[in-house]
Amino acid sequence: MPVPAMRELGEKVRNWGRWGADDERGTTNLITPERLVAAAKLIRTGEIFELGIPLDGDGPQPGGARINPIRLMSENGQEQVLPGGFKWADDYVFMPLQAGSQYDALSHVQYDEKIYNGHPGAGITVKGADKCGIHTQSRGIAGRGVLLDIARHRGVDWLEAGTAIGPDELDAVARSQQVEVGPGDILLIRTGWHAKFLAERDPASYMAGEPGLSLGCAQWLRDRDVAVVGADNWAVEVMPGENPGALFELHMVLIRDMGMTLAEMLNFEELAAACAADGVYDFFYAGPPLQFTRGVGSPINPLAIR
Repeated sequence: MPVPAMRELGEKVRNWGRWGADDERGTTNLITPERLVAAAKLIRTGEIFELGIPLDGDGPQPGGARINPIRLMSENGQEQVLPGGFKWADDYVFMPLQAGSQYDALSHVQYDEKIYNGHPGAGITVKGADKCGIHTQSRGIAGRGVLLDIARHRGVDWLEAGTAIGPDELDAVARSQQVEVGPGDILLIRTGWHAKFLAERDPASYMAGEPGLSLGCAQWLRDRDVAVVGADNWAVEVMPGENPGALFELHMVLIRDMGMTLAEMLNFEELAAACAADGVYDFFYAGPPLQFTRGVGSPINPLAIR
């Protein structure tokens, strides 16, 4: 199947103006109060699964543009002499906002001098993003979560780097799991890439490439009005990409044209095992970003509640 031209596809799936000329939230507008109430009914047993990875120095981001978090103690109480024996501890953290499990804000990606909804790319300055900052999602991202376990469907621990997942495979996995993906859903894609990191503890290998969604999946996501897409890899899309002459084309279409928030570097291992055990692949998802004003991303610790 030929790879669609990125700009042509972007125009076809574009959501600019759909929620008004001033909109900065994009597809999270699809998580309506009615859909949120319906999603809450998916809590059946009260089991909680952490989907975020630990924020520490042992994560998969070895350096370069992004590093693992660095935490420093500013007080440990050891030299404090205070009335009544009281002692206290404090710490600081230094990290990229896109370290560990994270959301990409709609200001994270641009092309042709525009970000989502036609807002000017020049509005992203040293002060941050004047439009579509991560704080615009501060009411939280919660709703019906759906896990598509691609690795389990293929019978492998993880897909190899450079393996593209196309829309036909998304359909096949959904049919196999007897689950439908629909409007307002938070769709989670398990490639097994985090399982690879847990097994090998090799950040360089983890970041060298990855399996992920093909560019053709953008239309599939648009047709189903998915609100958010997340994955257990570091960029959601396949790397190296399908077009050797471009970088992160799916990012450009999903974030800039569709206004879709992406969740990256998640851990689905415990959740996937539970879903496979009882055959239930939908659940309540809760994953608010931190309210960094004008930030272009945020670390998260999302939960799946079944």
